[in-house]
Amino acid sequence: MTLLKDAIFVCLDCETTGLDPVADQIIEIAVVIFSFDKALQTFETLIDPGCSIPESSIAIHHIDNSMVVGKPKIQEVLPEILKLINRHIIVGHGIGLDIAFLLEAAKRNAIPCTLESNATLDTLRMARLYGESPTNSLERLREHFNIASEGAHRAMSDVIVNIEVFKYLAASYQTTHQLFERLKRPIPLKAMPLGKHKGRHFSEIPLEYLQWAAHKDFDQDLLFSIRSELKKRKKGNLFEQSANPFSSL
Repeated sequence: MTLLKDAIFVCLDCETTGLDPVADQIIEIAVVIFSFDKALQTFETLIDPGCSIPESSIAIHHIDNSMVVGKPKIQEVLPEILKLINRHIIVGHGIGLDIAFLLEAAKRNAIPCTLESNATLDTLRMARLYGESPTNSLERLREHFNIASEGAHRAMSDVIVNIEVFKYLAASYQTTHQLFERLKRPIPLKAMPLGKHKGRHFSEIPLEYLQWAAHKDFDQDLLFSIRSELKKRKKGNLFEQSANPFSSL
């Protein structure tokens, strides 16, 4: 059983042209191999996506088309990145999306890739479990834990902040096993984190919307929270019916 303080992790972040791993492309990636004591190895590069970067994406990460001209293509750097990641535990904020982009890039370029079998620790889920930050964005967690700003929203600056956030969120655990075991179970959410009802308590969201959302491809915590609310309402309706002798009239 590995103590957290003795474990080696890899934190990574991808900046992309959009949010669809199939249709969009990676334009920057940063990787840091680290322990709780120090960074052991780092890698970062801008990447030529072979397409135009949308203005909506530029507004977020401030990487424009002129900055990626002459930079390597993803197929030129991905083998090195995968070798660096190796079998380490992957840490990241909403890390599933970053991994999906890397898997799709590997598939597109016929590069052998086994990232799907790496253990992962998602600091978004860890933040939900921690439960004491007003919101769970990486920037709000940075402010909550009084972590120094690393400047612009870029891959390496996000990785550096993410590592420090991870250390705070993991502080109450002794071993990697303890952390993995707790994260196996769904984490109830306090409020809807996205969509037109973002920020509202689940009890305040219309039934029809919850029924629609319960069948979407959301993460396990959100689906658990939505379905738990639906179960509560179903039980409530049954209780009201059994208590009311005129309910069937």
